[in-house]
Amino acid sequence: MASFKPTKIQTYPKLGEKVTEDTLYWKNYKAAVQIKEFGAITKIDFSPLQPHNYAVTASTRIQVYGPHSQEPIRSFTRFRDTAYGGSFRGDGKLLVAGSEEGLIRLFDVSGRVALRQFKGHSKAVHATSFLSDGFRVVSGSDDLSCRSWDVASATELSSFTEHTDYIRTACPSKLNPELFVTGSYDHTVKLFDMRSGGSVMSMNHGHPVECVLLYPSEALLVSTGGRYVKIWDLLKGGQQLVSLKNHHKTVTCACLSSTHNRLITGSLDRHVKVYNSSYKVVHNFDYSASILSLAVAPDDEVIAVGMTNGVLSVRHRKHKDEKETLIGRRRRGPAYRVFVKGKNFTPKQDDFLVSKPVKQHLQKYDKLLKSFEVSKALDAALQTWTRSTKPEVPVAVIMELSRRGTLKNALAGRDEESLAKILNFLLKHITDPRFSRQLVVVGDMLLDLYEQVIPQSPVVERLLQRLMELLGRESELHQELLQVLGILDTLFASLTPRKEVPTFAGPPTESQLQNT
Repeated sequence: MASFKPTKIQTYPKLGEKVTEDTLYWKNYKAAVQIKEFGAITKIDFSPLQPHNYAVTASTRIQVYGPHSQEPIRSFTRFRDTAYGGSFRGDGKLLVAGSEEGLIRLFDVSGRVALRQFKGHSKAVHATSFLSDGFRVVSGSDDLSCRSWDVASATELSSFTEHTDYIRTACPSKLNPELFVTGSYDHTVKLFDMRSGGSVMSMNHGHPVECVLLYPSEALLVSTGGRYVKIWDLLKGGQQLVSLKNHHKTVTCACLSSTHNRLITGSLDRHVKVYNSSYKVVHNFDYSASILSLAVAPDDEVIAVGMTNGVLSVRHRKHKDEKETLIGRRRRGPAYRVFVKGKNFTPKQDDFLVSKPVKQHLQKYDKLLKSFEVSKALDAALQTWTRSTKPEVPVAVIMELSRRGTLKNALAGRDEESLAKILNFLLKHITDPRFSRQLVVVGDMLLDLYEQVIPQSPVVERLLQRLMELLGRESELHQELLQVLGILDTLFASLTPRKEVPTFAGPPTESQLQNT
């Protein structure tokens, strides 16, 4: 008796998006390194100077990490309650942060004790940042005010109370030390000029604003809140240019990459998306928990992401020398010699060769096919993970059932749940050119089996109706393609040069023979 042959799964070319330079650039990162913090990570900020250390604000402390260290090189724990908004100064020597108790503290990066304390806010301060001159600090608080402070004297310079809800984000201008932008839960984004004593521009985001960001030219402003990322043109009085809705939950953070000037956003839906200059998503990073903070190193060497579960995820860029070292390590192992030992031995003439039987490992659907349980074999091939990630497996089982002549038996006599599973698979893949030839036959067979005896189910009835309409459209498309093919054959035939056929003049006469 012949042994059972497993179902042969055909390999098809992968259908996917076009590989671009952006795709290759953002895929060139190592696997993420995860560091556990003491609470939800609300802010990550990179130092603008080498070696680009980054400050992580979580719970009641701010910890400074090196670009390749997994342990903090500096920790600031002088907070009685939750700390917020740790940010570096332009020279990377000072660090400012707010807190739940309403105080703002200024730290020397090389020390531990707070150099200054700014008192004036009556509620939690979530947003703090240095102005571009480095001598002033701007802050935004839950007491609905944003204020500026003098670093040298620790005194308040100005206060603005134009927002009507919590202020959760602030972004200073790097080109003009008198300008800064704030975002509030009152759905507005305001541009303040301290020389005029108030805001000079206001934009309505439409949702509570979580983050604001200025492009390097400062002609464009980014605001995030709700599911939306909006781009504003400041040169045209705050006119909205683009509204992006690529996330499924609230967009909590945004930053810019320095090398390619790409916009990067993070959301509570656990995704980080990278946009190109046309604001199309060119890459996507997936994470295990909701994202609260995001930062990219000034040289794009490190991507740090903070999550609600207190996990800091850090990705480092790959380099060519590391790849070559890794390849060299893989080649040096003795495993190859161990596995091929004795495989190339050839028996001599008088030797008696005893071959070890190779155990055949069958998939579940192959085991069911071996025992002639065709319906269960088709169900096993249509499991959720298999039909969604490897549709070629169910198609291969269908081809095997058709070869055996038992496909109709496998499709007949099904209940509502199993029939709906097959119909959904057909509706999704019947127009795929890789599978359409096989699945059209299955669709016709299902209509023949269940068109007259439709189960008492509105779901199955609706799916069958959609399948009938889809098959009708496919047949019309095939007829149109055949017509186009006929026209092309006619054109090609008319353009092909014809060979001249020699004419037969008949046998020679007697006079012609005499002359010759």
